[in-house]
Amino acid sequence: MERIRCFVSVDVEDASVLASIARVQQTLLSIGGGLKLVERENLHLTLRFLGELPRGLVDEISQRLNGVEFEAFEIELKGLGAFPSSSRPRVVWIGVERGAEELEELAREVNKALSGLGIPPPDKEFCPHLTIARVKSRSAAAAVSRIIAEHGDLSFGKMLVDNFRLKKSVLTPRGPSYSTLMEKRARDVGRGESRGDTRESGQGGYP
Repeated sequence: MERIRCFVSVDVEDASVLASIARVQQTLLSIGGGLKLVERENLHLTLRFLGELPRGLVDEISQRLNGVEFEAFEIELKGLGAFPSSSRPRVVWIGVERGAEELEELAREVNKALSGLGIPPPDKEFCPHLTIARVKSRSAAAAVSRIIAEHGDLSFGKMLVDNFRLKKSVLTPRGPSYSTLMEKRARDVGRGESRGDTRESGQGGYP
């Protein structure tokens, strides 16, 4: 039985926001290695990671997600942080300031739509963030922590959230490759879904 690794996300596509992210990513690269950047086309805010699921269940998920109704809203991406902590960075992320509550509500609606399907619940409480890099060596940690401290209050700009997508992730030796399985638009933007979308992005970080 075919199994599909998938997740639900809001993709980052605003050109100005992407340019701001790229500048900080280049600053991170300047430390001389020891980390892996998330490629521009892979940048997204995960609403729900689903894991590997049977194709039939993924079709049902797509139908359920198409029933989620929401209004478009604006978010501001601001500040750098890291998991598990800024002093021990493994995953470098950008936070969400304005619009965080709306994003949390959208994640709740997604989870509500998927309830009763037998999908394991999220193992962590939803925390809106955008992963931009992964630290691969301990030697880079101190320099990354310094950069995080220097950019803790930096605004990366605002973007409109007017859709979310069900994404397929295929693991490769270079990292996962993403493609869109369906898209749900906000109520005030348009209705319906776009299924069978085979647009693929490059390799980058895990959702």
